[in-house]
Amino acid sequence: MAAESVQLAGLVEEFVAGQVDSRAADVAAGVKAGHFSALELVEALGLSLTSSQSQTRGRGVQLLSEVLQECYSGLSEREVEVLIAFYENRLKDHYAITPHVLRGLKALAKSTVLPPGSAVSILKSLFQDVNVQSLMLAERSCVYNMLISLMESREEELKGLGPDFVFGFVQAVDGERDPRNLLLAFQIARNIIHRGYDLSQFTEELFEVTSCYFPIDFTPPANDPHGITQEELILALRSVLAGTPRFAEFLLPLIIEKLDSDAQNAKVDSLQTLAACAPTYGHKELAEFLPGLWSSIRREVFQTASERVESAGLAALGALTFCLSRSVLTSDSEDALQVFLDLVLKDCQHHLYEPDLKLVWPSAKLLQAACGASYRSSLVVTAAVLPALLDQYSSRTQCAQRRTLLEVLHGFIQPTPSSRPAEGEESVLLPFQTSLCSTVFSALAETSAGLQITATKVLTTLGQQPGLLAESEVEKAVDHLTRLVLEEEDAQVSLAVVECAGSLSRLHPAAFVSRMVPRLKEEIFSEHVDESTPSRGQSKGAVRQRCVTALAAVSTQPSLVRESAPVLLQVLSSVHAGGSSFSMEEVTSVCHSLQRIAEQARGVEEIGTFFHDAVIPRLLALTLQAALQGQKSSDHSSALAQEAVLSALVPVISTACAALQTDLASQMAAQVVSLFLDGDVSFLPENAYPSQIQLLKSESESWTRSQLVCLLMACVCSLPRSVDVPELDRLLGQLEELSCTCVHTFSYTSAAKCFAGLVNKSSAGQALDAVVEKTLERIRATLDCESSAQRIQAFTLLVWVAKALLLRYHPLSAVSTDKIFSLLSDPQLGSRAADSFSVLMSDSPDVLNRSCHADVRIMYRQRFFAENSAKLVQGFNSAEKGIRPPKPPLVQLGSLKTHRA
Repeated sequence: MAAESVQLAGLVEEFVAGQVDSRAADVAAGVKAGHFSALELVEALGLSLTSSQSQTRGRGVQLLSEVLQECYSGLSEREVEVLIAFYENRLKDHYAITPHVLRGLKALAKSTVLPPGSAVSILKSLFQDVNVQSLMLAERSCVYNMLISLMESREEELKGLGPDFVFGFVQAVDGERDPRNLLLAFQIARNIIHRGYDLSQFTEELFEVTSCYFPIDFTPPANDPHGITQEELILALRSVLAGTPRFAEFLLPLIIEKLDSDAQNAKVDSLQTLAACAPTYGHKELAEFLPGLWSSIRREVFQTASERVESAGLAALGALTFCLSRSVLTSDSEDALQVFLDLVLKDCQHHLYEPDLKLVWPSAKLLQAACGASYRSSLVVTAAVLPALLDQYSSRTQCAQRRTLLEVLHGFIQPTPSSRPAEGEESVLLPFQTSLCSTVFSALAETSAGLQITATKVLTTLGQQPGLLAESEVEKAVDHLTRLVLEEEDAQVSLAVVECAGSLSRLHPAAFVSRMVPRLKEEIFSEHVDESTPSRGQSKGAVRQRCVTALAAVSTQPSLVRESAPVLLQVLSSVHAGGSSFSMEEVTSVCHSLQRIAEQARGVEEIGTFFHDAVIPRLLALTLQAALQGQKSSDHSSALAQEAVLSALVPVISTACAALQTDLASQMAAQVVSLFLDGDVSFLPENAYPSQIQLLKSESESWTRSQLVCLLMACVCSLPRSVDVPELDRLLGQLEELSCTCVHTFSYTSAAKCFAGLVNKSSAGQALDAVVEKTLERIRATLDCESSAQRIQAFTLLVWVAKALLLRYHPLSAVSTDKIFSLLSDPQLGSRAADSFSVLMSDSPDVLNRSCHADVRIMYRQRFFAENSAKLVQGFNSAEKGIRPPKPPLVQLGSLKTHRA
């Protein structure tokens, strides 16, 4: 013990007199190890702490505080009590010692064995003996952090101080300017308010000491290491100001005053703070200031050219209205909400009936914000506004004015989460149901495109609200939409009509099944000698395109899909049979519509089953018939054997298969694989095919059949990874053979993609590695033979296999990509090798993407770039000038490396 005392005395002497700061860490280590205690350290510091020299006393207190910052958790309650008494006494010492005292107290405040009453004792000494704002920044921060620690651990003790605690904090923080410390001060103020500390007579003082920073005007310095933003300060202060309704009498006049500022940020901050306060403040606190608040909000929305100010003003108005909507009505008090809405209506309503003047829209937005704030407010506003708006629409004759009125009307009928009727309540629009429908149907019958587009939006909104469209009105709406699909040439109107039909069909499928689908089908298959519709002067193709698009848009429910999909399939059958006037563009449009139906069907098991049972088999049957017909007679080949049509069918089948349930997906895999490997056509409709069909042959004369491999890819490469593909080894072998030996570009490219898609999803292990190694060896041998006629085919397979492996981080991916690098200087394939990096880095639409359930690891692009950028530059530089592409592949890859992986 004597030796340890001597050691401690030596360390103290070196720190205090020798100015060796590192000795503090040695002393702390000794305390932690139990060689000496904190009180023994105080004893060893005796002469230093009683020295007549303030510098010596300061060094002694500094040493003790630095040790306590490391060792406070190991102190006993008795040690903490003695040390607190010591430090409280030292707060009366020379001002140069105060910073060290504060650090020691801050450490003790975090102790879990703080004796009862010590927190109050510390704060009383602190508030009495320390002028916080005279301290340096770090010491002020120390005081605030000490307060936060004590509020977390000794809340009840501090509340026992009553309003004295609030007063002490107000004095401590008054005049603070540093943003770092302000965040701490706002946190303390927020805790005082939200945790129920006694404000008493110091409510106004607490408000003044925090609101003096409102609105926040702070621009962080360049390269600020602390990262404090203006938004952080604004939100921290706002949580204080909005924390208690007792601030209402002080804050609301201040907000009205600040809204007169010319600074846009100040206006926005004031309005957003008002919106944040409204839920906390009650209608009684707001009542006195409502006229002034409304006047300021109205002025800002009417006069501002800033969308931020306008948006903040509308949000503030909505928040005020919502707050007033919660007021309880009594027989002896006026309705605060009604009084406020009367103000709003008085100043805004008359502008709605002047559709040519500029104040119509600001007034409409203000009224709509108030209307959407609550169910109660929507009752008041719609009752006052809608009848007059509907009358105005009827009395106006100019289309521009009617469109403006209809757009304003649309804003009032859109429900918000706050204004929706609760269970058992009627829609506020129910009394106007008939007039609204009549107005919409009248607008749909106009010739003005703008009016028609707005009418479809209103109709969509009405249709989405239960009970607003009776069955007869739904039928009228469907008839109007059908007429517009058939007659209206304007692209924007057509788009609006299709969107409206798609929305309404979800809620009212029966009307579309019985009225729209038959009429569109009739128009699609109607023929005219001159290929035009004389009555309207439109091309037959344009009308068909709109009909096909509309069929897809309304196919949102199983009952509609069962009616619309067969119509589209019938178009393809008609095209295959010949004699129809459908153009290639119309055929691909039909395919795109089928794809859209499949996309809309995701998650709907009944529609998925329908595609599995009817749509996909029918598509496979038609394309197989087209392939066989094309093989027999090249002069009379079906349009369905064209590459453009097959490419359009790929996403149809892929999208549908990707969404199949596991059992149906497994069944589909078995059927399709059996078709392509063994010629099994038993699951196809119209089963009249020759025997011994071989779809994966690579003979040059069989390209119409081999190109169907793209449909195999669409099926098996889009299935979930949990689905096992039957006879996988055999299938991969035939796909490899087709990829390497076929001379038809579309066929061997599709086969390579299919092979890659299956490899990407295959289970990891020796079996997969063996397949990949065998394929890569065949590719290498072909590529190394410069006289081979299949080098391009082998290279195509290499690129897609490389992508499949790269996406899943397979160890052999480096082998395949290294081979591509080596080909950058190849005279025949150098340019293709450079271009292939686009394939590796880009998302493929038909295979090896996440929607097809491919195994795609995150950040694969960045990883590839990091590992291979040097090889890319080397390969480009080593290539001869005649072989080099215009840009190095590094540039191509660099432009892609930041894309979403």
